Amino acid sequence: MEIAVILHNIRSLHNVGSIFRTADAAAVEKIYLSGITPAPVDRFGGDRQQMTKVSLGAEKTMNWEKIKSISKLLDRLKKDGYKIFAIEQDKNSISYHKLSATHRTDKIVLILGNEVGGITKTILKKCDKILEIPMRGSKESLNVAVSFGIVIFSIIYD
Repeated sequence: MEIAVILHNIRSLHNVGSIFRTADAAAVEKIYLSGITPAPVDRFGGDRQQMTKVSLGAEKTMNWEKIKSISKLLDRLKKDGYKIFAIEQDKNSISYHKLSATHRTDKIVLILGNEVGGITKTILKKCDKILEIPMRGSKESLNVAVSFGIVIFSIIYD
């Protein structure tokens, strides 16, 4: 199974570092960084200490790329045969554990969005499915890195 991840407009260096570390543990093929999502290195090529503290070096082992247009990337990935799944609470979302075996193809892209605003409707329209984690508590939200961990390991092991 080939899995890629798109981090779109994620603000926190800690969240990005944690996702890199979890992606490494799950053998994700590539991480795409779009919008305001910070890269593991600053504009001078130096390591971002806040990120490396959490990623424990996964930024060095993971294949990653900073992209300019998420829309063009999604079009290209679809053309390459990837199924695109957003992790987001939305009226059209389904529970992540209801993702049927027929949707677990050889090529999957998971999109994670901004910690506050989530993923835009424009991007959600390009997705094959929108997955959410059912909530029982009063907060009705999880940290983006925690959400990624839950869904990625469900996809690769269920």
